[in-house]
Amino acid sequence: MTDAPLAATAAGSLPGHARALRFAAFGAPEMLAVEHLPLAPPGAGEALVAVHAASVNPSDVKNVAGRMRQTVPPRIPGRDFAGVVAAGPAEWLGAEVWGTGGDIGFTRDGSHAEYLRLPVAALSRKPAGLSFAQAGAVGVNYVTAWIGLDYAQLAPGETLLVIGATGGVGGAAAVIAAGRGARVIAACRGAAPADAPARRATGEFIDLAAEDLGARVAAMTGGKGVDVVYDCVGRPDLTEAALGALAFRGRLVAIAGTPGEQVRFELIPFYRRECRILGVDSLKRSAAECAPMMDALRAGFESGAYPPPAIAEAHPLADGARAFASVARGTRGRVVITMR
Repeated sequence: MTDAPLAATAAGSLPGHARALRFAAFGAPEMLAVEHLPLAPPGAGEALVAVHAASVNPSDVKNVAGRMRQTVPPRIPGRDFAGVVAAGPAEWLGAEVWGTGGDIGFTRDGSHAEYLRLPVAALSRKPAGLSFAQAGAVGVNYVTAWIGLDYAQLAPGETLLVIGATGGVGGAAAVIAAGRGARVIAACRGAAPADAPARRATGEFIDLAAEDLGARVAAMTGGKGVDVVYDCVGRPDLTEAALGALAFRGRLVAIAGTPGEQVRFELIPFYRRECRILGVDSLKRSAAECAPMMDALRAGFESGAYPPPAIAEAHPLADGARAFASVARGTRGRVVITMR
């Protein structure tokens, strides 16, 4: 692939129409269709990104299914993106950028298209060492992990337990925490794959399929417990065990759960240990609000402290519905849609 067409676009020759994956009504991935839509130049304070690659997240699949109340079809889905600025302020023209946001794909058209219109404040320069496909698969997982660790105020020398450490957010939380000087204990079902980001962060693992979470944490911490739990699973029995494993002034970050299920725990030891529960929903952050976090993440990818995402599948835009179906089936690794 060459950048010559993009250079011409940056010079001012935007096409009149561009392809986009769009759904006109909620439903299964089959509701998605590629359409040729009019393309207007960006307005004041905006930029137009020629998208090269954009991942498909579980929240994108839920969006098409109608589980996001803020979305009104017809809508182009897609939260994460990587591409080149094709129109906008002169200082950004031709820049390779990446990003994510809880507004794009939901309250405004998203990244599963050849072009994405954004506020200039949403632009962040892509790490040079990542391909467009890799960069387009970072946003949701790493931003969610970053927010949770900031909320918990994880400090160097503290111990973090990640439940669901082989998932996207769990792996991101593990490597970010290790980069901040924390001890990381990774909990997952079975053995973590060799390419799991959590293996970059720690050698301490708990097999949730074979070991008692609370007992193992007590043994690994000398009975002290952990300072922070990042719960990416939300299964009541695991969350209850994690709450019991919190040290004095411990914090639990929750990002997952199942509708109707309840977590039960005893309040007296919880408040006597001055513990806290923190909820995180990255959908509440717009692309402009996520851009500073993407800027902060860049150094970790450029230094190699954060491993590139493992791309399981890459589908051309014409096969976008298949990419959504793959994520709906639970494909391990990142699934991306490529535009160019």
